[in-house]
Amino acid sequence: MAEIPAISRQSFGPVKGASKADIDALVEAILDVATLAEKVAMMSGKGFFKAYQEDGAVWATRPYRAGAGCERLGVPALWFTDGPRGVCRGNSTCFPVTMARGASWDVDLERRIGEAMAIEARAQGCNLSGAVCVNLLRHPAWGRAQETYGEDPFHLGEMGAALATGLQTHNVIATVKHLAVNSIENARFKIDVRAEERALREVYLPHFKRIIDAGCASVMSAYNKLNGEYCGQNRWLLTDLLRHEWGFDGFVHSDWILGVYEVYGASAGLDIENPEPRVFGDALLRAVESGAVEPQVIDTACRRILSTLYRFACANDPLEAYAPDLVGRREHVELALEAAEKSAVLLSNSGVLPISRDMRVGVFGQLASLENTGDHGSSRVRPPHVVTPLQGLADHLGTPDMAVLGDEMDPAAAAEAARGLDAAIIIAGYTRIEEGEFIPGDMTLGREDLGPALAEDRTHIGGDREALTLPERQVALIRAVAAANPNTIIVLVAGSAVIVEDWIGEVAAVLQTFYSGMEGGRALARLLYGEVSPSGKLPFTVARRAEDYPFFDRDAERIEYGPYCGYTLFDREKSEPRFAFGHGLSYARFKLRALKVRKFKGGIEASVAVRNDGTMAADDVVQLYAGFPGKVVERPVRLLRGFERVSLRPGDTKVCRFFVPAENLAFWNPATRAWQAEPGEHRIMAGRSSDDPDMLVQTVDL
Repeated sequence: MAEIPAISRQSFGPVKGASKADIDALVEAILDVATLAEKVAMMSGKGFFKAYQEDGAVWATRPYRAGAGCERLGVPALWFTDGPRGVCRGNSTCFPVTMARGASWDVDLERRIGEAMAIEARAQGCNLSGAVCVNLLRHPAWGRAQETYGEDPFHLGEMGAALATGLQTHNVIATVKHLAVNSIENARFKIDVRAEERALREVYLPHFKRIIDAGCASVMSAYNKLNGEYCGQNRWLLTDLLRHEWGFDGFVHSDWILGVYEVYGASAGLDIENPEPRVFGDALLRAVESGAVEPQVIDTACRRILSTLYRFACANDPLEAYAPDLVGRREHVELALEAAEKSAVLLSNSGVLPISRDMRVGVFGQLASLENTGDHGSSRVRPPHVVTPLQGLADHLGTPDMAVLGDEMDPAAAAEAARGLDAAIIIAGYTRIEEGEFIPGDMTLGREDLGPALAEDRTHIGGDREALTLPERQVALIRAVAAANPNTIIVLVAGSAVIVEDWIGEVAAVLQTFYSGMEGGRALARLLYGEVSPSGKLPFTVARRAEDYPFFDRDAERIEYGPYCGYTLFDREKSEPRFAFGHGLSYARFKLRALKVRKFKGGIEASVAVRNDGTMAADDVVQLYAGFPGKVVERPVRLLRGFERVSLRPGDTKVCRFFVPAENLAFWNPATRAWQAEPGEHRIMAGRSSDDPDMLVQTVDL
């Protein structure tokens, strides 16, 4: 390691290879010489409004300064990029949306995607990433459902931890968001989410803890209120729970613009207000000078910010340099293709799939030729190219003149074009208009002087879905084409669940691809033609009726969040889903056998064998669930407690092994305010979905 030079009072730049002791001393030296005003300035972003105006109101044209930084002392700043589906700068690689990657159930893939995102972030001057979004999907109408992994806390935690680990491998600080209970979009700035502590700890918070325990170094607070107080100034959430109980020693920053409303947010545990000091800044400085805020609050916040910043800035990098030509490089594009292939979920198939090259096929629907990679909010990525479904099929078949044969504007003409084909492929679903981050037409991001750049379009985009079914025109197209062609294949493009009851019985197959990224069309062709088997599994439950989901009001000012949602609610109410959590068909046939379970020190150990009885190599996801005695308190019928994605050639068998720690079987006891193990017989279940009719079950007495 290079010799660490003596601390300079003129420059506190990071030194690669510095030890923790060196960094601690450096941080204390900065706090010793920085003025109060300089410290308070480190607790806010800087320059966003001016940059946003100069960039014509185009989000993410440049890195955004998101805290820290002191020019006089040479202290570096945090430079933020969003990134649930790729780095939101330049022409970065656009991966499938987070929900799609949740359907892959592939933690290794997600870690590798995190590494690719980090490389591209570093190559574009960013050291703080907002890619790790893990708010639990409580209802599929949530506009930003596409930015999270699904409805199950265990699954969310494993996938989010993998992404954070990958990002931080290349010394990009990962921030997990949005803490907490942020799952209604239109009302996100005002809604007060009420939830009992047991529901919070068992359902809405454990995935955050899992990701923090994995080393994620930053947290973004949510816009909404939790039990009467805004999350960005909620002391129970940011200090009592996050710091004192969970032991988090990184920094917390607000969501953009309206993330905090009072200077006491600093005392509550918010370290940085982003992207500008609307509430902190001069007002926080005056609050300290008047005695309303203790000076140690400022030092504590700056210590957290600087310790985290220097820990990453001083760490040695895996790559010698992060050059601009690493952005969108071939390896990352191929990774986006792999993710798109592994994410697609085959919901139903009468046998028409896979199709063969000698079949006469046609493509239908306006979405077939649209570059549709997700919403146009803060997660938008502008990749160097996007392969649409039509282009992917045309390239695969070597027919560059391939055209859409019909669309929603004239279902009768489309049906006539489909008549006589061997198969008709309809691309249906949503765009940024129907779902996504809610951007009101009159929203100027907290400033009124952004000029004419925002005046062109004042209509809102995105937001929570108004319906869980497909648009009426698309349903009319599906019915018309299906009536003319019995081999009609639906490709669903959506951020979460789509209710399919009004047409599912009329089509031959349904493949959900979500928003599948820049290589989605290429992946679609390989999936449809059987070059790779669909292997995604639903990270949510698809209902038969909208009423089977929890109550949802996108304009609510207050809402109750209970302990049951997703598959746990369906189990409790004995509601039959159309497609269960974890469901996904394959071109291969998989069989589970020989489930073994035993008590082991500190938990339960389980193993189960999975065999590929099909004729092609394929991947499957083995899922482990736990059921509880339920005599002390009411518990869910089952909870996911392990999963493993496996790749098997025909005839191959693999034994999957799981360890379930005792704490993952406990419940939160409000009376004792502690986690409590429930004695008695537990059921351990292995299957290929949450309602697998061939579920293997063993019991173990704890």
